[in-house]
Amino acid sequence: MNNKRLFSIFLVVFIDLLGFSLILPLLPYYAETFKASETVTGILIASYALMQLIGAPLLGRLSDRFGRRPVLLLSVFGTFLGFLLLGFANALWMLFASRILDGLTGGNISVAQAYISDVTDEKNRSKGLGMIGAAFGLGFIIGPVTGGLLSQWGYAVPAFVAAGISFFNLILIYAWLPESLTKEKRSQMVEKRPAITFNALLVAFKRPFTGSLLITRFFYGLAFAIFQTIFSLYMLAKFNLAARDTGFVLTYVGVLSVIVQGFLVGRLTNRFREDILITASVVLMGVSLVGWALAPSVVWLYIIMTPTALSGGLLNTLLSSTLTKAVAPQEIGGILGLSAAVESSTRIIAPILGGVLLQQVGTWAPGMFGAILMAGISVFVFVTIYNHPIVSTLNQLKTTPVTVSE
Repeated sequence: MNNKRLFSIFLVVFIDLLGFSLILPLLPYYAETFKASETVTGILIASYALMQLIGAPLLGRLSDRFGRRPVLLLSVFGTFLGFLLLGFANALWMLFASRILDGLTGGNISVAQAYISDVTDEKNRSKGLGMIGAAFGLGFIIGPVTGGLLSQWGYAVPAFVAAGISFFNLILIYAWLPESLTKEKRSQMVEKRPAITFNALLVAFKRPFTGSLLITRFFYGLAFAIFQTIFSLYMLAKFNLAARDTGFVLTYVGVLSVIVQGFLVGRLTNRFREDILITASVVLMGVSLVGWALAPSVVWLYIIMTPTALSGGLLNTLLSSTLTKAVAPQEIGGILGLSAAVESSTRIIAPILGGVLLQQVGTWAPGMFGAILMAGISVFVFVTIYNHPIVSTLNQLKTTPVTVSE
């Protein structure tokens, strides 16, 4: 495992997510200055996830063909332009153009994960991908607070600061981040590379094992995205908590996620098989969502957030790690891009579904709905992933030139 390269990509992801999270919580307020309705604001926020649904698989597949570094440069440059456009916005359409551009080019987490896959072996893969999750969490802990402080001088200020952060990241990648997928590696895979088409990517869903992992990613992602997007409204409706107090709870969850993905994942995967950990994490997530649904107090919420962060951090890392081991080397970027697209689709559905459940059914409904989803997916995981025959040969799959029989 190349620690220098791991630290380099960790820094790149952290800076990228810092810029993203700096502006994200302020978008509804920014849109309000242009007289956007709540519905239009919801569409604005969803437009990023929708464009990422298209862009992430293509970026991942392009990185398989042309290398990780040039695609990261392209992606971060697009993010830089998007934030500039956001800062200069004087009409609502410019906000939409900014989010659409950033969505198409900013889905680079899959490329960063592919980079990690290039510089780690199967034994250390989960630990390396956990560092990406930790960088993600750190960015979301620091970014929203910084953006809130900067917004007192106007919403354009955080956007320009985010653009500056992205430009710095661009320089960092160009000057410091070496290519992980060398020309020699790409030339060895040249005749085996799949085409850059959605049809080629969607073939992954038809494979029993990789398809099961992607389906698990979707339903886990939907349950967790409902928790993330509705939590603030839930806290207001059930406990009448102000934004500051809700922020404390979410920061606590972020810190726990960083600890889990940065420190615990590697230790756990050294002791247990990944299919066992995935199965246990899905069950634990279901139990923790029941605890969220029935929480009688804020103190109880702090307690139940511990298993929520543990199971969420493990699943985020393990699903990606197992996917990279279950496909041939020339498919890693593409499969991770498809996984990112699956996750993006949940962020389109979750705010609408969670809002309806909260308003029409009750404060307990979003958590209980997520728990029911996880109960169903627990059975699915046990049948299709746990102790699957392919698990025992995952290490050999990395050298298999074509799709193995599942």
